Parts: sequence; C-alpha cells; structure tokens
Amino acid sequence: MAATTRRRIVKDHPKAITGVLSLLGYALVLGAFGGFIPLFPSLSEETVLLFSDLIAVVNSFALVSLLTGWYFIRTDQVSRHRTAMLFAFALICVFLVLYLWKVGGGFEKSIQISDGQFLAAYGSIIRPLYLLMLAVHILLSVVAVPVVLYAVVLGLTHTPAELVDTAHARVGRIAVISWSVSLALGIVTYYMLNHVYGWVPREATEVLLLLAVPRLEMR
Repeated sequence: MAATTRRRIVKDHPKAITGVLSLLGYALVLGAFGGFIPLFPSLSEETVLLFSDLIAVVNSFALVSLLTGWYFIRTDQVSRHRTAMLFAFALICVFLVLYLWKVGGGFEKSIQISDGQFLAAYGSIIRPLYLLMLAVHILLSVVAVPVVLYAVVLGLTHTPAELVDTAHARVGRIAVISWSVSLALGIVTYYMLNHVYGWVPREATEVLLLLAVPRLEMR
C-alpha cells in the first residue's frame, strides 16, 4: 500500500521529483569537485587512469544503448525502447559513481601538447578546439540532467498509453540529442587527452572554474 502511494505521488508530481533529483545530482558533483563531500577514498594515479578508461567504456556503451533506444522508438518497438533507455540510464548512474570517485578521490587532468605528437605544430588550433568540445560536453551534461530524469520518471510511472498524453516524447527528443552529443564529445576528448596528446594533473577544485570562465583546461 505504501509503495503504491509513493508511486502515485511520483506519478502525479514528476516535475517536482525531477527537480529534487536534479538538485541532488548537481550537489553531489559540485561537492565532489570542491572537496565538500568527503565520501570517496583516495585513489592512486594508476587507479585514476583506470577509472578514466572505465568511464570511456561505460559512456561508449551508454551512447550505443541510447541510439539503439532511439531507433527502437522510431520503429514502434516500445518495449525494446524502454529496455534500451533504462540500460543507458543505468550506465550513466555507473558513470556518475566512477566519475565522482575519480574526482573526489583522485584528480582531474589538463591537456598538454608536446613536440612530436600528432599535429603538434597546430597546437594553437587543436587546444582551443579541444577546450571548445570539452565546454560543449560539460554544458550539455548539465542541461541533460533534468530532461533525462524527467523522461525517465515519466517512463517509469506511466504506461505506454498514458505517455501519449504527457511531454515524454518531446522531452525525450531533447534528452536524446543533448545526451548523445555530450557522450560523443566526452569520448572524443577522452581519447585526445589520454591517447593522442599528454596531460598533467590539476586540482579538482579548479574544475569549478569551468562553470564561470572559458579557460576550460580540465578533463
């Protein structure tokens, strides 16, 4: 009975639930960056690098699952669409745990382009391009949180027939676009930072500057 009541509350107030969950997510990220939430054990440099690789793998599978879910709904395979989207959402939750732990217990990175590396002579172009992609990735990550959560809350509390009368389809399109582009850019910048060019450690607290200034140097 209590479970039914809670489900009904969530179903009747999806925007409020989305707002609460979004604020919680933002608070966790900012808390990890600023060192205000000491939840995570310290990580060695080797473990931080491992986490970076794991995050890239998780995000790659999430992107594939997300695009697969989009294909399923475009071909009216509602049940498969639901499964693919929930799997993508579960992967993003895994990503969030890994990412917060990496930031809270380890460090972030700044790209470093050295002589002899791929197109190093064009570093004055590559570096701003990398930072621009990183900026868009971060911005879309922030934007995607409430729209993704809202689409998920609606999807979990409404039947397919009921969803027709909600904003699920409209919000879902925004979620898929912002989420997919963010994931793709995150994967590209990860590869550039870790496998094409070099990096140096940066303090996690400095990443807070990403929200205020265009000097986007961290990953």
